[in-house]
Formats: sequence, structure tokens, C-alpha cells
Amino acid sequence: MTNKNQLLLAVGAAAGLTLAGCAASSTATTATPVAATAAVATPATSAEQPMVKGVGLDVSNIDKSVAACDNFFQYASGTWLKNNPIPAAESRWSSWNTLINQNETVMRQILDESAANRTAAKGTNLQKVGDFYASAMDSSAIEKAGLKYLKPELDRIAGIKDLKGLQASLARQQMLSTRSVLGVGVGQDRKKSTEYAVYMSQGGLSLPDRDYYLKEDARSKQIRTAYMAYLTNMFRELGDAEATATKNANTVMRLETRLAKASKDRVALRDPYANYNKMTVAEANKQFPNLGVTGMLQQLGLSSAKEVIVGQPDFLKEASAALKAEPLTDWKTYLRWHVVNSMASALPQDYVNESFRFNQVLTGAKQQQPRWKRMLRSTDGTLGEAFGQLYVDKAFTPETKQKALEMVGNIKVAMAEHIQQLDWMSEVTKTEALKKLNAFTVKIGYPDKWKDYSALTISRESYLQNVVNARLWEYKDNIQKYGKPIDRGEWGMTPPTVNAYYNSSLNEIVFPAGIMQPPFFDPKADDAVNYGGMGAVIGHEITHGFDDRGRQSDAEGNLRDWWTKEDADKFTQRADMVGAQYSAFSPLDSVFVNGKLTMGENLADFGGLALAYSALEKQLEKKYGANPRPNYDGFTPQQRFFLSWAQIWRTNARPEYLRQQVLTDSHSPAQYRTNGPLMNMPQFYEAFGCKEDAKMVRAANQRAKIW
Repeated sequence: MTNKNQLLLAVGAAAGLTLAGCAASSTATTATPVAATAAVATPATSAEQPMVKGVGLDVSNIDKSVAACDNFFQYASGTWLKNNPIPAAESRWSSWNTLINQNETVMRQILDESAANRTAAKGTNLQKVGDFYASAMDSSAIEKAGLKYLKPELDRIAGIKDLKGLQASLARQQMLSTRSVLGVGVGQDRKKSTEYAVYMSQGGLSLPDRDYYLKEDARSKQIRTAYMAYLTNMFRELGDAEATATKNANTVMRLETRLAKASKDRVALRDPYANYNKMTVAEANKQFPNLGVTGMLQQLGLSSAKEVIVGQPDFLKEASAALKAEPLTDWKTYLRWHVVNSMASALPQDYVNESFRFNQVLTGAKQQQPRWKRMLRSTDGTLGEAFGQLYVDKAFTPETKQKALEMVGNIKVAMAEHIQQLDWMSEVTKTEALKKLNAFTVKIGYPDKWKDYSALTISRESYLQNVVNARLWEYKDNIQKYGKPIDRGEWGMTPPTVNAYYNSSLNEIVFPAGIMQPPFFDPKADDAVNYGGMGAVIGHEITHGFDDRGRQSDAEGNLRDWWTKEDADKFTQRADMVGAQYSAFSPLDSVFVNGKLTMGENLADFGGLALAYSALEKQLEKKYGANPRPNYDGFTPQQRFFLSWAQIWRTNARPEYLRQQVLTDSHSPAQYRTNGPLMNMPQFYEAFGCKEDAKMVRAANQRAKIW
């Protein structure tokens, strides 16, 4: 995860569709079948109307032994789930992976050609992309170099003599994006979105979440045992004797556990007001005396800052106390670990293997991803917009962009109509909601203005040196925004990314080129398939502007309460009903979805599907008027819409990954993303002829609907 994405997490300003394809600590999705009854019949095709084959849906994936009205996830994808076991190198396998793999084939070709090109002009994007990937793939040079290119950083840490030196080292760690102890970065001021602000937030943990350090269940203990083994083995790789390596591992675990105890949990981090504490630098120095805030800001190039926004003051107070109370040698051990752990993928194979062994315990993956895949993702994460330009030239058409803009327009119209028709919201709040909707910025495909990498030096000499250079450059790129006008053209994802997001501070929805492909969008498919896929994705991101967190920002992106108290109460009642529904879902024995953690994503799924359905109905009306709608593959457009939605989320996942997802991810497991919204939609019941006693049908007084 880049520093920019860490900052977005800390500031709490962005909400994505999913985190498919990210590192082990990100999202996982799953497919645990639920018991089903006899199948519901699909529409018969009469002799007069021969079966017309459709595009965009593979109906052979349907499991007709399951009733659509009992478990739509299993009905729509059951055959696919059975025929697509999880590959050994994956923690889960889904339709997302199919698209990511297709995408990576194109990306690999670009990178192989770039790496083979040794005549690219020095300083050009082509030279930097080619040299970065070539150095990443040169495993013999990496083995030969050993720790040579990491030694300057390790020597810096070894040379710390006192608290002041420790504070200086913490600033250096910010530049290297290790987030040791805390995170410091620049982002839009949540309450004054026309200005950039300096943010300070909790950090310092190596495990995916605070709960991994604190919970006493068998699974948490198993992970801590594996983490201790990983720590010990890595210290041994660094040259420590067995006893010293064990002692150092215990030191890191003790310090991180102390920080974990002071950390807010993920639900508490979702409250934008509680995580916005603006204070002067003088006040921050007073509250956190051992962090050396003034010196740290100076070292980071932020000496002109007079104020900081502190996300979690109680955490920083405890971190400040710990920096003085714990022995300096222990903090040096901790920093040494954080540097090595964060750079493990660029070190010799023994380090990579140790890192993977630990990730196996976290995610259940059986074997490592091939090197080209790992290094391709590293190149995209590091030089995303330089690489992205090459990708867009090859893989994205202006026609696709035009079609997407048209869909966004249609779904925005649907949202405006839904807001106007709400029976629970007052006119005054509706006016503000429509104002916010009309102010949305839409970004599709790639940035209008590309990032300038001219100050970043990349060569073929050392992959590790390239990684260090890139991190220092990216941090500087973030910091230099302070005091400048807001860059409204900036993107938080790279063009090849198969994902999308809403950013509340910029009040924008963003769809990279990577997601504008099947199964989300297929120019040859009928409207029902595209609205059930890409349309629901667009609706999802629009709804994020009005979910439990997004609704707290206004049209300008400021954290401001624009709701009447009565309307806010009615919204909360409806959202709480969704939360209760999801908290009752159990993907594994004794493991339940956290309805509060997943609230924003669940509400976005509910809203996105409702908006896309309304937009589809309007599109069909425009196209066919009073004439019958054509059926494809024997399914009505309404049925194809819901099948397309289910196709997006078909997923098999390992139990280890699923447990991690429930603990750490704001997205619900795949079967609940499919079934959860549909269980509340009369349009779904009607499309598949569901009876009142079917398992997918909720009683009228138990159905949740917000937008």
C-alpha cells in the first residue's frame, strides 16, 4: 500500500468498490454455500420465439439444482464455483481475478517490451518503467547485492544515540512509508476542503489489525505464534544469533502490542468527527512531548505548518509516553524490523520466502505468486501513471469512455429522482442532497494531466534502490502539496486498476480504465448486463456520497452536517436495519460479519443496485417503448440484470482469508454482497417469481431501503 493510500485511510476520505487483488491485509471474498430448496424454473421459450443467445453472461455457470429465490448467489454461480477451485497461489478466486489476469497479460507484454528496450531516452517514462521492471526481475543481481542497498538505512538506525535521534529516525520512516509508530502526511482539510492540511494518525503495527495482538481466541494465538517465528527468522537472516533473534522478536511484539492497545478499532476509525482533532503545532508538542513534532515537521519539509489535524490523540499520547519509557535499544530494534519488513519483497529470496511463509498463515495461499506478477504489481504501484500511459494507449478506447459517461449520467438522473421521491426526507435536506449530487466530479479511464516523474531517478542497477528512491519521491510529492491550491485532477488509483472509488473531500467518483471491461462492462452485451455490472458499480460509488460516512460531507467536500435532526434520525434507523441484517450473516462457524464495519459498503451496494435498476428500466423504456423487451438465453432483461450483479461477486475463498476479511475489511464477503441487497428488493422477487416463504424474501416490515 502506498503512502497516499495509507493517508486516505487515515483521513478517511475515500471509499472503494472493493480491494480485489491487493496484498494479504486487504480484502478477501468468499463463497460458502447455503442450503437450498428445489430450483425455480427459468422462463420457457416458446416455439414462436426461438432462444436468442446473449452476450456478457455465461448461463452455463447457473446451478439449476438451487432455487433462485432460496440462494441467488449459489443459483447464479454454483456451477462456476464448483468448476473453479482456488489456484494454489491465491487466497480467493473470483470473476475479478479472471479480469485481473487478462489485464496483467496486456500489462506484462508492455513491461517485457519496455524492459527489452535499452535505447529509451534517459529520463523518459519509457526508460523508467523499463528499468524499474528489469531491475525487479533481475533476481541474480538482487541475490548478489544482499543488504548492500539497505545498509545506509540500517546504519542510520544503528547510529541513533538519544531521543532526538529517535525522533529524526521516525521522520525518516515517514519518508520511507514504513509508518513506524505513526503516520504523517498531507491531505485535504476535511472541514475546509479548499486547503491542504497536515495529518497525524495512529500507525506502527505490522499485523493487519490491532485485534490480532489482543484477542485470545485460537486463531489469533496461531497468527501471533507464526508472527513470532517470522520475526525471529528475519532477525536471524539479518545476522543475529539465535538467542538475540528471539529476544529481538519479543521486543518488537511487546512494543507493537503496546501500540495496539492504544489504537482505535476499525469501527471507531469510521467516525469522521472523532478522528478530526485540529490543534496548533505548539499544542501538539505539549500533548505529545516525545514525538518532537516541530523537528519532525521541519525534517519533512513542513516547517511552515502552524496547525496539524490529529486523528487519534489518545494513541499519540501513548506513543509519546512509550518513546521515552521504553529503552532506546528496543526502539532501534523495532525500527530495524520495520525497514526490513517493509522492503522484504526487494531483498534476496530468503527474506521473500520468510515473508511469504507468514502470509500463508494469514491468507491460506499454498504457493507464491510468480515473480513477474509480483513485480508487475510493484511497477504499477510505483510508477502507476508512467506505466498507465503505456497501458491506456494499448487497452482503452474513447468509445468506452463515452459509453461510461452516458451510464454515469443516467444513474445520476436516477439518484436525483430517488432523492425527490423519498417519503422520509424533508424538502430542506433533499435540496442539499441534490446540490451535492449535481456537484459530483466524474473521472473515467485516466487522468487529464499525468504525474511528472522527472525528479525520480530509476536505473537498472538495483531494484531495492529503485524502491527506496520511489518511496522518497512519492512522499515528497505528497508533502509538496502543502500551501498550494487543491489539485482536483489527482487520481488515487492507477489507470490499469480493476476497481473504483468515491473521494468525499473532492466529492468525486473515479473509474479507472481497468474496470471498464467484462464482466463489468461489455460493449457487445445488452443493457441489462451492463447495468447489472458497471451500472451497479457506478451507482455504488454515487451512493458512497450518501452512505453513513459520505453523507456527513457537503457538496464542497467539507465535513458539515447538512441534515435536519429528524432526517438524520430516520436515516440512522434505516442504516441500523441494514447493519443488523449483515451482522446476522455467518460465513464460517462462529464467524459473523461486522455490520458496523461494513456499513458504508453495504449501503453503497443497496443504493447502487437500486439506482442501476431504475436507470435500466428507463433505458429499456427509451429503446423499446410499449414493445416487448427481448429475452436472451431465455431470461428477461430484469433477470439478466440480477444475474449480471451475481456474476461480479462469484467467489471461492479460503477460510483463513475469509476470517481476515471479516476482521479487517469494510467490504462484506461475496455471497452477502450478492444476496444481501436482493433480499430487500421487491424487483428481484418479481423478476424470479419468488413466493413470500422463499429464503431470499424478507417480510415487508423487515426490508431495508434508504435511497
